[in-house]
Amino acid sequence: MHHAPRLNSRDLLVGPGRAPARAMLKAVGFTDEDLSRPLIGVANTWIEVMPCNFHLRRLSDRVKAGIRAAGGTPIEYNTIAVSDGISMGTEGMKASLISREVIADSIELVARGHLFDGVVALSGCDKTIPGTVMALARLNVPSLMLYGGSIMPGQFQGHDVTIQDVFEAVGKHASGKMTNAELKDLEDHACPGPGACGGQFTANTMAIAFEFLGMSPMGRNGVPAMDQRKDDVAFECGKMVMELLKRDLRPRQIITRKSLENAIAAVATTGGSTNAVLHLLAIAYEAGIKLNIDDFDRINRKVPLLADLKPGGKFAAADLYAAGGTTLVAKRLVDAGLLHANQPTVSGRTIGEEAKDATETAGQRVLRPLSDPIKATGGLVILKGNLAPEGCVVKVAGHSMMQFRGPARVYEREEDAFVAVKAGQIKPGDVVVIRYEGPSGGPGMREMLGVTAAIVGAGLGDSVALLTDGRFSGATHGLMAGHVAPEAVRGGPIAAVKTGDIIVFDIPKRQLNLELPAKEIKARLKKVKPPVPRYTHGVMAKYARHVSSASEGAITT
Repeated sequence: MHHAPRLNSRDLLVGPGRAPARAMLKAVGFTDEDLSRPLIGVANTWIEVMPCNFHLRRLSDRVKAGIRAAGGTPIEYNTIAVSDGISMGTEGMKASLISREVIADSIELVARGHLFDGVVALSGCDKTIPGTVMALARLNVPSLMLYGGSIMPGQFQGHDVTIQDVFEAVGKHASGKMTNAELKDLEDHACPGPGACGGQFTANTMAIAFEFLGMSPMGRNGVPAMDQRKDDVAFECGKMVMELLKRDLRPRQIITRKSLENAIAAVATTGGSTNAVLHLLAIAYEAGIKLNIDDFDRINRKVPLLADLKPGGKFAAADLYAAGGTTLVAKRLVDAGLLHANQPTVSGRTIGEEAKDATETAGQRVLRPLSDPIKATGGLVILKGNLAPEGCVVKVAGHSMMQFRGPARVYEREEDAFVAVKAGQIKPGDVVVIRYEGPSGGPGMREMLGVTAAIVGAGLGDSVALLTDGRFSGATHGLMAGHVAPEAVRGGPIAAVKTGDIIVFDIPKRQLNLELPAKEIKARLKKVKPPVPRYTHGVMAKYARHVSSASEGAITT
């Protein structure tokens, strides 16, 4: 028998001394009866700037109805979101990763300030997903996160397309392989309505990771944004948080070393985004759990790549949902003995129990059987070496290059590299180095999708390697090393590279090296003059001062 825990909100609402608080809440329309029930925050990331979060008001209405039906009083509040896809390739992209901390901080502050008894967080675009869960881990009140779901594929020239196709079309257009009219036709049809980007890019990667972490109910995040079933899921999540409150089941009981390993396994088997490394390290930190960058490589070596998803593969998130969804992914990992099946989840069942509910659509080709993986090991590897002493992240889902050696072409910011690609200055065999784009140096660790898509669009995707102390989009494919740490502005060896130096990627040996003696690297680093900070005050400057290394999740302390 679970005894109901004492409610935080009683300190806010009970007794003659709390009359002023009640008076103000009554002005909003809350009744004495409403105020006698548990107060549940509904942390929404609705925003009018992008499809990923645009439909979340519809879902929050259903979440609130579920909370009321189960005896709680919902109080909705909002936080910010920044669209990577819209800001990509501009100075605005620096705001994106920084927004993760602001989202986490603001959700935490509202819930602490009003002594909420539980929280349901609604996420959509990339940073809102980890941002919401970071806040829930800090608050540690009964809570869960629901992801708004994926956009449907667009239609162009008779086939399915995603936003990735538009980014790559920019490169094709620049190199004369696509007309103005074709580009406009693609632009007009790539994104047919609300929902987050459709491939196994960062949003869908984090959505599945948090189901496997146990903080989102299994199979619910995967329901597409505009599917009517999403409304029922939202209602169910409202009732679920009340059940969590009754049982007093809190995020730090759910987020454990083992459930983090489950989340990493899910990312590996679906060929997920490199950004998962950054975000899961941050979640571990918030929950007080030891996790380091090498754990990703260790798990990745054991887990087969089974999902044939964009950007490395053929299918989009909606196809995975139709094939059997994330529950089927869980069943595959349980069958392979690669999941800690006894970990609790917000549904009240263990992840192993959830996996038993899997159904597989006959003839589906999205998720391979264990007997026929796409690759024997997962999609993410960690390289170290004299260029990345603290490590860097490489995604190997979408290409087969295991070794690469070539001369560096060095750029001090993303824009310079983009200009060079468009002008045809990058040649097969080159290693493009983009530095001073790290968490502190950028600041904000921009994603390089503009550059990587232009390289692919120019037909160089299989003949050029790229490394940066910034990030890659989940839509990036090709040989790309991101999160090179330490970053240039903090004295990392990437700051010592000169155009023409030879750089060697050795994926089997997990090495990224500059062919230079240690003495020479050291001497060069002594002479490096980092560029003047681009921001000297405001949020960007504050973040640049406080942010940790990417190898620790780029958290702010």
